Amino acid sequence: MSDDSTPMTSHRPYLLRALYEWIADNGMTPHVLVDATRSGVQVPVHAVKEGKIVLNIAERAVSRLEMDNELIRFSARFGGVSHAVSVPVGAVLAIYARETGQGMALPDDIAAGETHADADPGGAGTSASAESPVQLSAVPASGEDGDDDPSTPTPRRSGHLRIVK
Repeated sequence: MSDDSTPMTSHRPYLLRALYEWIADNGMTPHVLVDATRSGVQVPVHAVKEGKIVLNIAERAVSRLEMDNELIRFSARFGGVSHAVSVPVGAVLAIYARETGQGMALPDDIAAGETHADADPGGAGTSASAESPVQLSAVPASGEDGDDDPSTPTPRRSGHLRIVK
């Protein structure tokens, strides 16, 4: 692996499509939680609650569903009236099965070219950019099974997915 490797594309659309297929293949109803305040989100305003909207994207609930690397597009009925819906992939906060709540809250996609002021763990006021993505490298495994290295940080717990109806 060289240091001048080309940055990878966003993983978000691939995760969305894979989870959508997994949920549908298991006979469940896929829902997406969307940040309706993001630029490019086109949803019926009357259906937005506290800046968010939950969309049922099951095949039986929408028509002409398209999920590409940039947008999720479809037509759906809200209160009996058909509306065109367009959601940038970056505005999707989570995808889950309505019946079980199983799914995934999607992480921020900093390496895809977006910059976030809150991405700086040191609090120095700088933000990560697409020019300097985080590089991962292999770490040699310890020879002992019970080796507790105090320099190894414990993983942070992620948030819990809450179903909004």
